[in-house]
Amino acid sequence: MAQDQRNAGRLPRRRNLLGAGSALAGLAALGILAAGQGAAAQGDVCAGHKGGTMVVTSTQVPRHLNPAVQSGVATAVPGTQIFASPLRFDDDWNAIPYLAEKVDISDDGKTVTIVLRDGVTFHDGKPVTSEDVAFSIQTIKENHPFQTMLAPVESIATPDARTAVLTLSQPHPAIELAMSPALMPILPKHIFGDGQDAKTHPANNAPVGSGPFKLVEFVPAERIVLERNPDFFLDGLPCLDRIVINIVRDSANAVLSLERGEAHMQPFTVNSRDIKRLSEEEHLDVTKKGYAAVGPINWLAFNTRKAPLDNKDVRKAIALAIDRSFITDKLQQGISSPATGPITPDSPFYTAEVELYEKDVDRANAMLDAAGFPKNADDIRFPLTIDYIPGADEQQKNIAEFLKPTLKQIGIDLNVRAAPDFPTWAKRVAGGDFDLSMDIVFNWGDPVIGVHRTYLTDNIKPQIWTNTQGYSNPKVDELLAQAAVELDQDKRKALYREFQQIVVDDIPLYYINLLPYHTVYDKKVGNVPTNIWGTMSPMDEVYLSE
Repeated sequence: MAQDQRNAGRLPRRRNLLGAGSALAGLAALGILAAGQGAAAQGDVCAGHKGGTMVVTSTQVPRHLNPAVQSGVATAVPGTQIFASPLRFDDDWNAIPYLAEKVDISDDGKTVTIVLRDGVTFHDGKPVTSEDVAFSIQTIKENHPFQTMLAPVESIATPDARTAVLTLSQPHPAIELAMSPALMPILPKHIFGDGQDAKTHPANNAPVGSGPFKLVEFVPAERIVLERNPDFFLDGLPCLDRIVINIVRDSANAVLSLERGEAHMQPFTVNSRDIKRLSEEEHLDVTKKGYAAVGPINWLAFNTRKAPLDNKDVRKAIALAIDRSFITDKLQQGISSPATGPITPDSPFYTAEVELYEKDVDRANAMLDAAGFPKNADDIRFPLTIDYIPGADEQQKNIAEFLKPTLKQIGIDLNVRAAPDFPTWAKRVAGGDFDLSMDIVFNWGDPVIGVHRTYLTDNIKPQIWTNTQGYSNPKVDELLAQAAVELDQDKRKALYREFQQIVVDDIPLYYINLLPYHTVYDKKVGNVPTNIWGTMSPMDEVYLSE
């Protein structure tokens, strides 16, 4: 986002829910124009370059294009071009009004008033109204996998066509980030509100939104073609005429398309060899900015309901046997960095004040001896099986295989079990049919949205990316319940600090590394998205130079 427009549209730091020392009530009387409105008055965001087709390569395969009922990168990247949301965010976690002209939050944090811009229309020409906002929020609340995200919303009133008033059962400091492009797309009620199941609605494959680009073609597992919305509500935007997302399952072909100049951008590039190789190309740039809110962690999950992993000392011994730095420095060529807890360092709620489990094989063996698991004549204490997500070898399979000789040092006979496909792996983990499993899970901005789900006792469910470890600690439940409603930023940080220290000590998960997501792009691309959501946000200001 161009600097002049960022300054014109963002909220002052004191009003930002995530800013140091701020509180939810600070959003009251937010009446600032969004970035991009009146682009000519703010300067030429497109730097004199209008038009052109940007080709994006993606290895992510979307099931459909509606982020209201589906989480994940594959849906969010195209979905945030098609749909608009009440707010968007800059590089520094500052909220910027987007589809909303104004957002008011009451001092007690229990009433949220969204006032829409005047005259905004969907791609089919129908007006965007408060009825659409109310319908969308209810649809997300009922169907999105992140159930904590909008759980406090009790009712939504629509006193006029531009005003939606949310009544919450409790203060909800995550509500601001919940209005992000990838999390709160505003759907047209006249299309999606026909009584069909939102998760399988046919419009999910041919969505109509009010975002900067209109969908003109969706060939599943092949390509997505988006064209400029000539009636977009931000004057002079988008810069591009067209975005083509080519879905390339083979990462080697994706790399070649960038090297040959056949593609202009690839977000969420994660393979260290690819990143190093592409960074050497003169016509390409590589950035790791744009993933702060994503918060991707690669971890080792323990099934705490199964012996011997129900013993905390066993879990700690396994952690002490692992050389985390070898994984990040050698297996991943120094491209990734260590993860130390459930919240990533880019988050305002992160703390480094946790046990790091530095490698100590002697201590690990002593702990297992003391826990009552002696070695037999073959130097084996007990066997375990490890699963991993197929198709992500560097982050999953390679680490799982590395752990086999690693755990042999402490007398654990580790069987590496492959899954033929993702559904098979997901079914095993969701059903509790695992001992250890590699996994990749996102923070999704606010801990209420993406972190709580893994640790709450009442979220132990036979469903992937819930508390599939079966972990339960009443103190953790208490801390997360308090943090979910605390409006004082400093108090909220203190609650999350204690939470992180407890779960790292309880170790239902061993945190390995932060996924090294990078965006690779041709130097012709201007205004590459580097905000906290990166390409999971509107690319209305992206342009192509000659």
